[in-house]
Amino acid sequence: MSELNNNINIQDIEDGNNQQDFYTNFKEKLIAVEQFPSLYKFKFIVKADLEKIEQVKQVFTHASTKYAEKESSGGKYKSITVETFVNNADEVIDYYKEVSKIESVIML
Repeated sequence: MSELNNNINIQDIEDGNNQQDFYTNFKEKLIAVEQFPSLYKFKFIVKADLEKIEQVKQVFTHASTKYAEKESSGGKYKSITVETFVNNADEVIDYYKEVSKIESVIML
């Protein structure tokens, strides 16, 4: 995420009555806060399951992609930070939609 993105969190977006409203609101906030193209940071919480972690990583295929992982104190979960290049707000949303298909992943 660019330095401007300190105030936007996916969990803070009002979802209205359906998924479409959520993504519409999220896109509007991204456009207002971010400057594209840019490097964008995604954050996820995943059960400490190597298969799930690899599924998340496989979504991000751009050559610029970097990953950072941190294990929870109890060892049951891992946080994954993914930094990758995106051209626009639609790409950010597409990445989130793709990761949302993976069971037991929490998007931050």
